[in-house]
Amino acid sequence: MEDCRVTECTRCPALVDSRSRIVNGTGPTDADLLFVGEGPGANEDEQGEPFVGRSGSVLDDALRTAGLDRIDVRITNCVRCRPPENRDPTTEELENCRGYLEREIAAVDPEVVVTLGKVPSEHLLERSVAVTKEAGSLEEVRIDGTPRRVLLCVHPAATLYDRSQEETFEEAVERAAELAGVTESEGGQSRLDGF
Repeated sequence: MEDCRVTECTRCPALVDSRSRIVNGTGPTDADLLFVGEGPGANEDEQGEPFVGRSGSVLDDALRTAGLDRIDVRITNCVRCRPPENRDPTTEELENCRGYLEREIAAVDPEVVVTLGKVPSEHLLERSVAVTKEAGSLEEVRIDGTPRRVLLCVHPAATLYDRSQEETFEEAVERAAELAGVTESEGGQSRLDGF
């Protein structure tokens, strides 16, 4: 399943200049839940892993609340290289990296794709998204020709700047876990039988 990893890429000159490394997705390659962020920040660029800074702690806490652990889910980004000054990736940068993301989604084949924030939501749904209003909503979209269930979620960092987003964020993560059938049921099963 090595084909999910990008080891070399020079498609985006600005990102090549600002990154210290390519940050690939982490987690099981057959995860039921795939979280998609925007792009690596300073901590991610430094450590080579998505969502390891304060946003990562918020995500980890929400996963625990939903009965999951980071090792149970796959976490990746729309772009794999840190944009300079943590700016949003440009449309061209998102497009340059789109094939890598589609290949990862196809390889993991998750039950649910969870978008963390406005950029990944708009990128995967290919429309403008009012992410705060639409958080927690589920859409079926075709990604590289395959129908996928995409759950919209606010970015974990939103909860750091606006405490009122905490509940919205946690509820979306919990809903994702339920939809993917990965929450513990009374019988101790970790997966729900068919749905």
